[in-house]
Amino acid sequence: MKVEALKIERQGDFFEYCKKHRKELDDSFLYDEDLENFKVDAENPTFILTDPKGQIKGAASLILDDYHRRGKRARFRIFHCESHDDQDYKRLFAQVLKHTESLDHVFLFVPLLNQKLKDAMEELNFHVERYTFLLVREDLEVREHSIPKGYQIRSFRPGKDEDAWCLVRNAAFSTLKGSETAITPEMVAKMATESDHLDGGMMILYENDQPVGVVRGTDDEYEDSPIMNIGPVAVLPEYQGKGLGRTLLRASIKFSKEKGYDRCVLCVNADNEQAKALYLQEGFEQTEGVVCYRYELK
Repeated sequence: MKVEALKIERQGDFFEYCKKHRKELDDSFLYDEDLENFKVDAENPTFILTDPKGQIKGAASLILDDYHRRGKRARFRIFHCESHDDQDYKRLFAQVLKHTESLDHVFLFVPLLNQKLKDAMEELNFHVERYTFLLVREDLEVREHSIPKGYQIRSFRPGKDEDAWCLVRNAAFSTLKGSETAITPEMVAKMATESDHLDGGMMILYENDQPVGVVRGTDDEYEDSPIMNIGPVAVLPEYQGKGLGRTLLRASIKFSKEKGYDRCVLCVNADNEQAKALYLQEGFEQTEGVVCYRYELK
């Protein structure tokens, strides 16, 4: 077995490897569109493990974009070996580590059912940072979301509301594991141009002219059928506990039905017990879970 940096001419083979194994992995960055937009560059250091015939038998790829660098961390797009051999993982990881200078840690999500990959991460001295659960709502009938007096929900306006969105999202998630790094207006502007964007799916809750909450619904796929993905649902800390998160959630569920979806899906950190309780109360059911493994570099 040989470990080598991915070259452009082998990019197609790398994509096929990702597609072959993505159902057993966290596939957040392994969708067809993600792979089509993938580039072999400094933001995506990628290595492949090949057998004597040159066939790819393992792959490790980091996401080192501006957002993750500002958080001094990197996320794995994929870290997988068909052999599940500890030595194969170690050889891939040794090459990846050469691209982590100035970072504090690297991390990846592993489905709870993938015991072999969990064992491999623990053998490499990754430790469990948190758990995240996937929740699905099959029935999109919701009670009318009553908006308290003095509040109103407005659709996001590209070119005007990026700062308002950042204000709410960054304040709401400043202490939430994995989301502490602030997003930028440029990142929000990009959301409205991506292929999963739904017109009207980004909403901002205002008290008078003060933005206090945000919610986003995007086009997604789950179990090979269309579904609307809800997230984030965020409310300024000083406005939490007033039922405003429920109001935003119901508005997004209603929007998904208007758009013709049959189901909604969202993710929640296990640490965010208040949010998870809300989602369960509102008819979501837990269907999957992943564990976030973290490797300290300092």
